[in-house]
Amino acid sequence: MAKVSIVREFWDFMKIRKKFWLAPIIIVLALLGFLIVFTQSSALAPFIYALF
Repeated sequence: MAKVSIVREFWDFMKIRKKFWLAPIIIVLALLGFLIVFTQSSALAPFIYALF
């Protein structure tokens, strides 16, 4: 429930302040974070870390 509240609050902030350019930045950062977390224990880890 708390995660939904954070997303909702962030969306309201962007809507009120007209800062929609923040959405792609947050999405890309979240995807990169998930990529790093989920590939830590896999065989793909050395190849993913070579990208960074």
